[in-house]
Amino acid sequence: MSAESSSAERSRFPAFYKLSVSDRVRVIHERGWLSAEDYQALVSGEHTLKIHKADKMIENVVGVMGLPVGLGLNFLVNGRDYIVPLVVEEPSIVAALSSAAKVVRGNGGFTVESTEPVLIGQVQVVDVPHLAHAKAALLQRKDELLNLANSLHPQMVARGGGAQDLEVHVHPRPEGGDMLVVHLLVDTRDAMGANLVNTMCEGIASLVETMTGGRVFLRILSNLTDRSMVRARCVIPAENLTGKGFTGEEVRDGIVLANEFASIDPYRAATHNKGIMNGVDAVALATGNDWRAIESAAHAYAARGGRYTSLTRWYKGEKGELIGELDIPMKVGTVGGPLQSNATVALNLRLLGVKTARELAEIMGAVGLAQNFSALRALVTEGIQQGHMTLHARSVAVAAGATAEIFDTVVERLVESGEIKIWKAQEIVEQVRKESRGVPDITDQSAVDHRACGHGKIILLGEHAVVYGSHAIAAPVPLAVRAVAQDTKSGGVDMFIPRWGVEYRLHRDPAHRDSFQRSLGIIFDTLELTERSMRIEVFPNVPRAMGLGGSAAMAVAVIRALDQHYELGLSDEEINALAFRCEEVAHGSASGIDNTVATYGKPLLYKRASKKGDAPMVRELQLPKRIPIVIGISGKESLTAVTVGKVRTAWQRNPALYDGIFQQIDGLTLQGMEAMQQYDLERLGDLMNICHGLLNALRVSSWEVEELVQIAREHGALGAKLTGGGGGGSIVALCPQNREKVAAAIRDAGYQAMEVDIG
Repeated sequence: MSAESSSAERSRFPAFYKLSVSDRVRVIHERGWLSAEDYQALVSGEHTLKIHKADKMIENVVGVMGLPVGLGLNFLVNGRDYIVPLVVEEPSIVAALSSAAKVVRGNGGFTVESTEPVLIGQVQVVDVPHLAHAKAALLQRKDELLNLANSLHPQMVARGGGAQDLEVHVHPRPEGGDMLVVHLLVDTRDAMGANLVNTMCEGIASLVETMTGGRVFLRILSNLTDRSMVRARCVIPAENLTGKGFTGEEVRDGIVLANEFASIDPYRAATHNKGIMNGVDAVALATGNDWRAIESAAHAYAARGGRYTSLTRWYKGEKGELIGELDIPMKVGTVGGPLQSNATVALNLRLLGVKTARELAEIMGAVGLAQNFSALRALVTEGIQQGHMTLHARSVAVAAGATAEIFDTVVERLVESGEIKIWKAQEIVEQVRKESRGVPDITDQSAVDHRACGHGKIILLGEHAVVYGSHAIAAPVPLAVRAVAQDTKSGGVDMFIPRWGVEYRLHRDPAHRDSFQRSLGIIFDTLELTERSMRIEVFPNVPRAMGLGGSAAMAVAVIRALDQHYELGLSDEEINALAFRCEEVAHGSASGIDNTVATYGKPLLYKRASKKGDAPMVRELQLPKRIPIVIGISGKESLTAVTVGKVRTAWQRNPALYDGIFQQIDGLTLQGMEAMQQYDLERLGDLMNICHGLLNALRVSSWEVEELVQIAREHGALGAKLTGGGGGGSIVALCPQNREKVAAAIRDAGYQAMEVDIG
């Protein structure tokens, strides 16, 4: 989707890197960058290149190799916001680009100019009897040659392109004599145009021979596309460069000096320009363009004066600001074969929102300049190696087998250790996995790092029916939401949830709050803290809208953070009651089970109160041994309020039918409690399978959930069912013997999996 909005914040995503992959996709969808179809394609993985399509692209295909698709954020180019898709395996590039773009946008962003998208075709003529006469004949009859070339591609002419001009060059040959080379200048519009230009060169060859009396040898395009140029420029005030213990002036002067080094020394210039192409090539790959041709053009242009030099120029402006400029040949396309053969390319172009190839070239120029700035800034401050430490740790964590649910924790501990090695990462992975077998005690301050905590949860049996008075069995999982409260002088309540990309100030007037603010606003209103100045930062390790109790865990975490910070003396019962009120706003008709598990962090049998004002029935389950479970996370968001509302509508149409289903689920739940207490896992698995069938009858499942359930059962799970609201979200699979196999199969299918023990 194009960035048509006048807002200068659409490409700003605070702490985007902290989000899970599914949350990142959700956020850019919510901001309007992705259509519903593209959102679903990314979440499901349907955009990836399939083997049968790859087989039609090149010869001798035996497989498909994947590369990460990342997003360059914060880009403001010629007054428009862009999110830039990048296909690259080097871990520092995406982060460096986003950081550089953020600095540049503070002073108006990048200004980029470009020429018309002209590609040069070359026709080599040898054995010319009279070079001067031949050159004159070609130039005099230029229109005839151009008309012939354009007759071969009338549709390109109709789009405003086609052969525009013709040049004649004479080159001496080493063994004596001269050769004549005709340059055909073709505006290829939004196509890369290689085949088109080659066809035109072939088409005019015979007429060139007739005009010159010579013999045409080669006729082919040139990849030195210096008639299709991009100039990118940025201005950065010196004060915006301050950091890492350096003044802005020191950083500015260091960047200028480093650029001078590259301008005079080809050995430095090669590495300097390679850094520029790190960004350019990543965009080229993402948009289906020929990165090899772009590389060739850039390096040939850098050597145009007979000595290889820098493609950029950085200098001090009249007001002491740092000014950067990049001149680079950039011939790219937005139409052609790759769009039809690779769905990811088409999706990336829609995400980028460019309307023409020229616009794409301008963005790539801005990306090249941004990458160069980031590399130079790192070199002249902390050095490249230090800047890469966290990013290198991410790669090492992957190599060590860190799965999605523990990845961030492993990276943090790896960096803290100072040993960015695979063996160290493997030690940490094993340690974190052992820790994840149980849930930290929320009363243990060391376990929660001095932050308040609310637990995530799974429902083993009884969801949806519990809203109508049936029993349900729920248990905490080793995923928690933590929060911390701090006093500020901001004049209001500021809420930050970096991992979810949430950053807002709470409206004092409840009438002006959105649904998210209405839920959490109840806490501040009830505790009479709305008028205070504070910052609440939330650290959610529970995936959002995945049926794992994220909203309740957040409410409990925020209440506990306020209780601790302001010494309110709230009891667990009061915390639970207040969190339940938040859940009622969030879900419309909450059972109270999520907030109860979030508060107490114990496995329990739950039944909501039959009358308003009465207490629910809560019974802690004492189990003989821990029960091994795999949680499969679909990545498709599930809003409990929506699924609960759909079930309620159906129940109102046919209460007798649905009451019967609820009663069956209630019976299964009570039997499940007995099976758990007797550690009869085969019986528990059967009950889970039957319960899933009944939930499917309530139409709260989805194709992702059904696939996950099927995968789990096929790979040895005794029972598997959706958990929570459904409509997406997550499943639970009972796996006493094949847990690792089930989890691996779920991950191989493109979903997330987490192994937990409950009890």
